[in-house]
Amino acid sequence: MDISTYFSPIDMSVVDYSSEEFRPMLGDAVDAYSEEGAFPSLDGARMVLLGIKEDRGSVENQGCGEGPDMIRHYLYRLAKPHEDVHLVDLGNIMPGATARDTYFAVIEAMQQLLDRGLTVLVLGGSDDLVFPIYKAYEVLGRVINICSVDSRFNLEGGERVSSNNYLQHIILQQPNYLFDYVALGYQTYFVGQEMVKLMDELKFSTRRVGELQTNMELAEPLVRYSDVVAVDISAVRQSDAPANAAPSPHGLYGEQLCQIARYAGMSDKTTCFGLFEMNPAYDRQGQTAHMLAHAMWFFIEGFYYRLNDFPSRDNQQYKRFTAILQEHGLEIVFYKSLRSDRWWIEVPCDDQERRERYQRHTLIPCSYADYQRAMENEIPELWWHYYNRLNG
Repeated sequence: MDISTYFSPIDMSVVDYSSEEFRPMLGDAVDAYSEEGAFPSLDGARMVLLGIKEDRGSVENQGCGEGPDMIRHYLYRLAKPHEDVHLVDLGNIMPGATARDTYFAVIEAMQQLLDRGLTVLVLGGSDDLVFPIYKAYEVLGRVINICSVDSRFNLEGGERVSSNNYLQHIILQQPNYLFDYVALGYQTYFVGQEMVKLMDELKFSTRRVGELQTNMELAEPLVRYSDVVAVDISAVRQSDAPANAAPSPHGLYGEQLCQIARYAGMSDKTTCFGLFEMNPAYDRQGQTAHMLAHAMWFFIEGFYYRLNDFPSRDNQQYKRFTAILQEHGLEIVFYKSLRSDRWWIEVPCDDQERRERYQRHTLIPCSYADYQRAMENEIPELWWHYYNRLNG
């Protein structure tokens, strides 16, 4: 099917972009769908941008469907992050008669774009759109990791998919193509200890906002391991991002979100990066839209500095280390990229069928600190976590 039928052109009067300013602007490097019947070609493209003006699944934040063009308004004005940057902007997926109709369009469009090997940048729209994005990978038969930058877990009940429960609906899909779900920046007073315990029982990865405030580098391996990185703007504190109906006085700083976005951009594995729940009705002088444009800019910059250094076992571009943990009777293998100095840890899978299914998930991004722990005869928490996932 021709996916252009799902898209409407960008309203350039909202974007209001002019390339006459002195610096080379990102908008100059964008091939945008701005005129009916002139859908841009994907030939030679590596990265595409699309908006989804759907917010019927948002809980008490209706109006966030108007966010995509407001983010574009600031994004197009930013300087080119790299001399070779080229971005195809497909416009906005038109809302269907129901939210489910919009989901169908998202699944079809994402599936075709991903199948072409493209990296997809998504401007939402409401956070429930992560569900049809997941379904697109399911159609392709890809087992994936999702990283959610959010103040909550999106695991509440309800038959209808919403921004509060899309994770529950993903988990219930059979067969299931979700290997790991990473919750970055959650705030305990919004989720409660019972929900934290449930996430632990589900063997999902979590990092509280306080942990990230102390050490942002904790986020890097988890983001590097993720196929989809989805940002709910409520993860960012109200002073930096007021454009949400229920903002929090606490959360990530805008600079920290930009750092996460750059981690995702530099990840060889991340093929979808999305920004959700930005509601222009609550913004102040475009503050949130401008900040999210910066986050998208950092992803694009990181993308053009990808090193394609995910280690293969016969590659000479990495160094192999073996930590012998005598007290535990274990040998743990690490790999260090000679190109980027990034680290991976190898996690064994005892079952052959599971090993074949999860072959993309047995080399886990880690940090030098994990290697140091292993050399001190301590099993890294990351190794235990993924060993239990692979063999549980």
